[in-house]
Amino acid sequence: MAKERDPTTKDKNLLICFFWNFSAELKLTLMALLVLCTLATLLPFIPSSFSISASELRFCISRIAAPDSVNSTSSLAVSVVQKPELDSSVTKQPFIDKPSSDNGDIKRPLTEQPVLNNGVIKRSFTGYGWAAYNFVLMNAYRGGVNTFAVIGLSSKPLHVYARPSYRCEWVPVNQSENRVLTDGNKILTDWGYGRVYTTVVVNCTFPATVNPKNSGGTLLLHATTGDADRNITDSIPVLTETPSTVDFDLYDSNRRREKYDYLYCGSSLYGNLSPQRVREWIAYHARFFGDKSHFVLHDAGGIQEEVLEVLKPWIELGRVTVHDIRDQERFDGYYHNQFMVVNDCLHRYRFEAKWIFFFDVDEFIYVPPKNTISSVMESLEEYSQFTIEQMPMSSQLCFSGDGLARTYRKWGFEKLAYRDVKKVARRDRKYAVQPRNVYATGVHMSQNLQGKTYHKAEGKIRYFHYHGSISQRREPCRHLFNGTRIVFDNNPYVLDTTMRDIGLAVKTFEIRTIGDRLLRTRQ
Repeated sequence: MAKERDPTTKDKNLLICFFWNFSAELKLTLMALLVLCTLATLLPFIPSSFSISASELRFCISRIAAPDSVNSTSSLAVSVVQKPELDSSVTKQPFIDKPSSDNGDIKRPLTEQPVLNNGVIKRSFTGYGWAAYNFVLMNAYRGGVNTFAVIGLSSKPLHVYARPSYRCEWVPVNQSENRVLTDGNKILTDWGYGRVYTTVVVNCTFPATVNPKNSGGTLLLHATTGDADRNITDSIPVLTETPSTVDFDLYDSNRRREKYDYLYCGSSLYGNLSPQRVREWIAYHARFFGDKSHFVLHDAGGIQEEVLEVLKPWIELGRVTVHDIRDQERFDGYYHNQFMVVNDCLHRYRFEAKWIFFFDVDEFIYVPPKNTISSVMESLEEYSQFTIEQMPMSSQLCFSGDGLARTYRKWGFEKLAYRDVKKVARRDRKYAVQPRNVYATGVHMSQNLQGKTYHKAEGKIRYFHYHGSISQRREPCRHLFNGTRIVFDNNPYVLDTTMRDIGLAVKTFEIRTIGDRLLRTRQ
């Protein structure tokens, strides 16, 4: 009888046969594991700057693939992305589908990207729609029997990289009368400051009297982009005159009858303004300029409820007008579009005032005691514009000569009595103009006017500047001094009591004019 074989021995032989038949594959597997373990060990020591992107990896793989297979694959990949039909003017852009990634399919436009002789890839940028408006209208005003001014904003890149132009057209109500067309003269008043938008004043001067029969009509502004790719013209109705509404005597220099001697055009007011500082400013200048003066303020978010309460007594007396311009915040221009704002004010009140002043609400106009504002303006009547020298005052250093308690009860311009005497090349100036002679204006002076400008009026008129004090809703005194000459933060100051000495007269004027309504005004 034969002896049976041990089943354990049989299994061992089968295992040996398996390893022997697949020895080559096992060696490759072990080598791959060894390489992976080696890479995992060395990976922390590889510099972080060494990296390979997914697109580079796909490029390397695609170079290995056969040309025929690549061509056949790419030809199948081309497709047009179908969108719902929204508008016949919408341009449909073809796309090419790339292989899927972890984040989904990547689709790129089928656009030629030529390689220049120096090996640089020339990229192109195709615009759709508009990044900024061609023209943003604020308002338009008649400036004479045959001239108009249109004030607004326009895309600054458009004015930098294209050649925008403007034409003005008068369309009479009576269709039997002829239309009149003329070129508009654009004035860029804030060219060095404009942001996304720049201020544009378009002067429309026609060869003859417009609307001579006073029958009414509409002024159109044809704003052309001047873009090499899309030379588009927008026709904008900017001003409408109804029949029998134009007073042509208003534009006759021999029949001048201005409502005000002096009018203040303020820049955009924004931020958290101090009601007390605004109270002091308006009371001081209402007294300084006299009864035949008016103040136009522009609220860009700064005239909040408490500030408005300070202005209400003066609004009720007809001394102050407030314009809400908060909607202009949608258009990114320099300092809340203040160049547009002051130009609108200039043309809006052009025939209502003999002189228009431009300065800020932390600045106080001053005339030496031997003169009055009337005598100064009479002496400058031959000039279309004059500039005003600045007297820089500290907005945190106070004079404590009256004792601590009395100092804190005083008004800001009374206790902020230290003037900065550091020598500098020049300081900003403010100015006043005879508006009938000005086509467009700026913040520190006008460069678009007819007539002469006077720059040496410092002996006649100046302004004290308390920089930033209007936007501090707290007690302005941060440091108290009692000396006549001090040095603070390596800057020399001298005690100047010019404005301090006027404080009592201004307070008395306020009480007599509007009563005690504002006595409890807070900082």
